[in-house]
Amino acid sequence: MRQRNQKPFLSYFRRNYDMYLLLVPALIFITIFNLVPMYGITLAFKDYNMFAADTPFMSVFKSPWAGLKHFIDIFGKSDFKSALANTLIISVMKIVFIFPIPIAFAILLNEVRNLRFQKSLQLVVYLPHFLSWAIVAGIFVVLLGSTGAVNTMLVSLGFEKERFLMDNSIFRQVLVFSDGWKEVGWSSIIYFAAIAGLDQECYEASRVDGANRFQQMRYITLPGLAPTIILMLIIRVGNIMEAGFSQILVMYNPTVYETADIIGTYVYRVSLGKLNFSTGTAVGLFNSLIALFLVVSANSVAKRMTGKSIW
Repeated sequence: MRQRNQKPFLSYFRRNYDMYLLLVPALIFITIFNLVPMYGITLAFKDYNMFAADTPFMSVFKSPWAGLKHFIDIFGKSDFKSALANTLIISVMKIVFIFPIPIAFAILLNEVRNLRFQKSLQLVVYLPHFLSWAIVAGIFVVLLGSTGAVNTMLVSLGFEKERFLMDNSIFRQVLVFSDGWKEVGWSSIIYFAAIAGLDQECYEASRVDGANRFQQMRYITLPGLAPTIILMLIIRVGNIMEAGFSQILVMYNPTVYETADIIGTYVYRVSLGKLNFSTGTAVGLFNSLIALFLVVSANSVAKRMTGKSIW
């Protein structure tokens, strides 16, 4: 049976070997940038000494093993526990307050019958996605700084200034709002495309039966979007430990470390700031394992509850 299955593949390979050659650059890229760096995970279990050899690769190889020492150390540090809690809180806030908005926006945008207005609105809402977080951070500093437009308006209305970017009780809300402003439009593209792919005969039949637009959205559009929503939610849950590293790195400051320092920024400060690469790798590995667990769990829950999942 095995030989019978191998022969068709070998003959197919001989006829189309040039197509397989196109995979070579991609395989080389994956090997160099994805597989070889996996060796660096061993740093989490070693006392890394960058001067142990002439090259970084050999330094990792010659550094002494430390077992679970670095994992035990990080679990005993209060700043790591704070960063872990902040990561979960910020991610959950973004899921609760931002995740439903692109879905609602795509559904409402689909109901706009003026195509020129629809395309113009899409352009305006999509545009912030193409701005880097450094630019977005600059915009919000100008708007929310102590001498910014928002505080100037508050003072003119008789209110006191707010320290939006330096107040632990407000900064998380600023992160959620700025992330929503930047990414909601872009995130809605996949839902808008899914709506465009729904069977239009269902809408025609519902109109014949007297259904209004709200009923069409409730009984046709939302059920049709359910598989896409579940898929995006599973992906979002899988990224819950990321929490917006690039955004927070350029927007936060030491005064809000208490509520804004997340796992990603903690690894950045420990690894590159203090040159403690072993501890940083241990934290990063822990972060990746939690993310894997969340993806598998979210997929299992979605499969049991709805019968739809990624695998």
